[in-house]
Amino acid sequence: MTARSPSLLDALLPIGVLVVLLSLSVYLFGDGSSSGPNQIALMSAAFVAGLVGLKNGLRWSEIEEGILAGIHMAMKANLILLAVGALIGTWILAGTVPTMIWFGLKLISAEYFYVTSCLICALTALSIGSSWTVAGTLGIGLMGVAAGLGLDPAITAGAIISGAYFGDKLSPLSDTTNLAPAAAGADLFAHIRNMLRTTVPALLIALAIFFTLGQQASAEHDTGRISEVLAALEAQFRLGWHLLLPVAFLLLLAVRQWAAFPAVFLAALVGALFAIAFQPDVMARLADPSAGALAPLKTVWNALFAGYESASGNAELDGLLSKGGMASMLTTVWLIICAMCFGGVLERLGLLQRLLQSALRLVRSDSGLVASTITTTIGTNVITADQYIALVLPGRMYRAEYEARDLPPTSLSRALEDGGTLTSVLVPWNTCGAYMAATLGVATLSYLPYCFFNLIMPVLAIALAYLLPPRRTAAALQ
Repeated sequence: MTARSPSLLDALLPIGVLVVLLSLSVYLFGDGSSSGPNQIALMSAAFVAGLVGLKNGLRWSEIEEGILAGIHMAMKANLILLAVGALIGTWILAGTVPTMIWFGLKLISAEYFYVTSCLICALTALSIGSSWTVAGTLGIGLMGVAAGLGLDPAITAGAIISGAYFGDKLSPLSDTTNLAPAAAGADLFAHIRNMLRTTVPALLIALAIFFTLGQQASAEHDTGRISEVLAALEAQFRLGWHLLLPVAFLLLLAVRQWAAFPAVFLAALVGALFAIAFQPDVMARLADPSAGALAPLKTVWNALFAGYESASGNAELDGLLSKGGMASMLTTVWLIICAMCFGGVLERLGLLQRLLQSALRLVRSDSGLVASTITTTIGTNVITADQYIALVLPGRMYRAEYEARDLPPTSLSRALEDGGTLTSVLVPWNTCGAYMAATLGVATLSYLPYCFFNLIMPVLAIALAYLLPPRRTAAALQ
């Protein structure tokens, strides 16, 4: 029996079910929706999509192939998440994260903290081409500094993400910056030059907002609170510049284009060695006497899988440093697996392609084509939970239309990045959104309103498409 092509109703049914269930999840469970309820919603919607496939004549084994393919795509992200959990645990134990917080509290003033955080992350991500690495290193330290300064963690996370994604988007070392022009048939550096027209103005607007928020926050600045946190850090750890070497080591591996998982896990092991070498008091306090000579090994091993448990007596600092370990990432891994089950089924059944075909029929002008591309990538991020699919699938589907209209491939590649790369982090069940929430310790929907760069970018790109249609934009670049 030959499988039938899906109808538009077939394509919309599982998506409608997902929207309803996710809305109920957020309504009933609030901030805890990503700790299990969203997973049930995604699996239920995947089940409905599977029923649509069976109705259209597919065998369960074929549908299962789509599920497994989706999960396979997510395994890279899951491995990185587990490695980051291990890294956080050993870097706290080694005094690396406490040192980052200590220096940050001494060097960065509250009124300039948000804008400074955004710029630091932007420059670092531009250098190494990885928003995830920036969040997993500098981002962790900056979140700690924000807590010490008494600043809003959601705004801080938004500043970190805005800067990290700006640098990632423009770096020739970034995987998405290379993937978008490859999908569109554009030259890499022509693609980067073309993105400057929308990316730089969006960052400048975001920086202005972060500066304004920082000026408002400085009025509530509590210097006594900072002194208490500094004293508690100094009492619990031996601090010093040398403890920042694990951070420099990981950034060096990123610059040398090591794969993320081995680089992060190796940096976690370096953190374990630093803990043994430079934190004898902490190691002695946490040692299990029954382990004998192997007590140091057991302590760092525990930090790798269970994280660090702070007992400084300062409630604020204990809440800040009691985190990490691979186990802390398991709920996020669960969320990503469920999300990719749903996305994998939709792609295998051809439901996404059916939706894209319908979207193309509604396009009339060149400007409308760019706007449709951006909105499609955003929708694909929501539906498939993966930014790579959000770049490749619309790129493949829209490329022929751009060529038929004689539009430069850089118009397509920029639209893919403006929508696909930047909005992935705003979706709680997307691999990027789940990663940032788990790494920075702030729920996706909490930091979303403050990711000003990521929010402004698609709106600015669509507005520019109508103010300067693609052909005129291309001519201006020549």
